[in-house]
Amino acid sequence: MCGIAGIVHADPAYPIDGGLLARITGVMRHRGPDAQGLHVWRGAGFGHRRLSIIDLSTGDQPVFNEDRTVAVVLNGEIYNFRELRAELTARGHRFRTRSDTEAIVHAWEEYGDACVERLRGMFAFALWDNRTRTLLLARDRVGKKPLYYAADGERLLFASELKALLHDPSLKRSVDVEALDDFISFGAVQAPATIYESVRQLPPAHALVWHGGRQHVREYWDVPLMEARAAKEKSEARCLDELEALLDDAIRVRLVSDVPLGGFLSGGIDSSAVVLGMARVSGQPPLTTSVGFTERAFSELEHARTVARASGSDHHEIVVRPKAAEVLPRLVWHLDEPFADSSALPTYYLARAARERVTVALSGDGGDETFAGYQRRYGFNRWETRVRGWLPPALRIGVFGWLGRVYPAAPRLPRPLRARRVFQNLATTFERAYFADLSVFRDDEKPSLLAPELASRLAGRHPFDAFARHFDRARALDPLDRLLYVDLKTWLANDILVKVDRMSMASSLEVRSPLLDHTLIEFAATVPPDLKYRGRTSKYLLKRHLERRLPAEVVHRRKQGFEIPLAAWLRGELRPLAEDVLLAPRSLGRGYIRPERTRALWDEHQQGADRSRQLWALLVLELWQRTFVDQPTPEPLA
Repeated sequence: MCGIAGIVHADPAYPIDGGLLARITGVMRHRGPDAQGLHVWRGAGFGHRRLSIIDLSTGDQPVFNEDRTVAVVLNGEIYNFRELRAELTARGHRFRTRSDTEAIVHAWEEYGDACVERLRGMFAFALWDNRTRTLLLARDRVGKKPLYYAADGERLLFASELKALLHDPSLKRSVDVEALDDFISFGAVQAPATIYESVRQLPPAHALVWHGGRQHVREYWDVPLMEARAAKEKSEARCLDELEALLDDAIRVRLVSDVPLGGFLSGGIDSSAVVLGMARVSGQPPLTTSVGFTERAFSELEHARTVARASGSDHHEIVVRPKAAEVLPRLVWHLDEPFADSSALPTYYLARAARERVTVALSGDGGDETFAGYQRRYGFNRWETRVRGWLPPALRIGVFGWLGRVYPAAPRLPRPLRARRVFQNLATTFERAYFADLSVFRDDEKPSLLAPELASRLAGRHPFDAFARHFDRARALDPLDRLLYVDLKTWLANDILVKVDRMSMASSLEVRSPLLDHTLIEFAATVPPDLKYRGRTSKYLLKRHLERRLPAEVVHRRKQGFEIPLAAWLRGELRPLAEDVLLAPRSLGRGYIRPERTRALWDEHQQGADRSRQLWALLVLELWQRTFVDQPTPEPLA
């Protein structure tokens, strides 16, 4: 992993501020502690922070072509670089290094901006062709690596992290209230927006070509939806054979490293499939790391040990009592934007523990979104879809809409048992119900939550709009496959992968995700829905794959998730910090949230209702404002 940054200007004579470029690059030192590289042309400059993984001696960046007219900086890994190297060498290109980065330079010379379609990996890169003064920015197919940019018609700045761009004093920092609304609803900002009006993030599977101050953004890949429509024709046996071959290959290409490599092991289905595959493909016992909590209900260490024994791994586990009040400000600094997924905290501890032994770790991320692992989400949605089909729309909307309005809220019950939410879901569409289930604050809660001025500025827009276009694109698919497609484009890209990247990079750890190899995603799209979610069994095909390798009680145990006892912490050790931050005068006076609603949520939670997810969102929002709004420039952490 690395951090990349750059400045390009439409005027070839424009003097690039090397000091500014160094500051933008330097604030990302945690992404690449091993080296810093800077190069300035007339009217352009690149910066790079390096975490050495492959070609330790000659892999510094930027990397150039033979006559140094084309340069690239890369964050990530190109897994098929050896095949590309052989192909390009046969076409007359000469390579000076053994690094994967150099393949991009020559692929650009050979294929132009179509070169990105030939890359297999996780990446965000910038390429500068000094002959034509053309910039290419590109991001991998699912968004494992981030890339932010700000353009004003003459100049474009880019960086791996949003906070790096804040070191440009000319950058406007006005908060994008629509992005803020997305956060309040969803818990994360939705690409291509950022929390700032002046900055965008390049969406996954997109490339941007900039020339002379003008830019063109195009999508270069998508899930093969037409193939997914024909998925009913494939047998279970055929799917199992294809899954094993593709998974082994996805793991094999991710085992290439010149530094110590291991795997995350939670004891769940996804990480188990990856770790067992690592042992099978390499023929060596993998190094594995697990993290657990003192609260037994939130610890999976026992299950991880079972998988470690089955794989023969050299296993290391750590039991933590997280000092959330101390660590939370650090997490907010690394996340750059308001981000309400509390599993960032255990992810941070897991990455920190793994970094003690390895520089690269393979993870099971992506299994849920690819093979239908969210039992509550997909299972309840399937049930609700059947109920909708039993009743005429007018009767269903009338009866369940009325029940959803008058039925008492039950915040003390587990979320799936809150009947009012079920009634509200049944009264609306399949798509809107999905969005409501993901929401931190649902539509019916926001009128009493948002301050009047913010509500006025948001009149007429709805955060669901960011999801609607994905639902529309997948409208011909089975309902389950539609959910998986939308999850891949929204939940995975804007929550899961943001969390994994930022929390692993906080410890300078590279994380690779075999289950998110695009060949596996394309295969999963052709798997019949009944082989993904059968009866009450989520991830059916992946579990069938593991049944020959693990005890049944491990394969078919209830999904636990990477959670923390947040509700209890907000009444215990985290209470002093949360109360001090949430109820402080400057927090209550921000003008985004009604002060009386913040106080009410706090009081309800202390009295036994579970408002932990909502309070956490408000807490990180205020800490983000104190870190990035109240202070002029976020400096590197000590």
